[in-house]
Amino acid sequence: MSVSAAERIELAQPLLYRVADAVRVLGQSRSVIYDLMRTGRLRFVKEGRTRLIPASAVTEYVALLEREAGETR
Repeated sequence: MSVSAAERIELAQPLLYRVADAVRVLGQSRSVIYDLMRTGRLRFVKEGRTRLIPASAVTEYVALLEREAGETR
């Protein structure tokens, strides 16, 4: 069974980010990421004591920021 280039790229993308990875991806500080999680603006899941941010939550958060930016214009 052969894997296409698009499938290889998709498989290379993480499904869950640790907080440190979300800091890098979103360009926010660690404390801002935890504040976003605390206030519900950035969804997360817990596995044991580890908080993990789904890639879909990152996409949703960016879309939220874009909508909010459009409202202020």
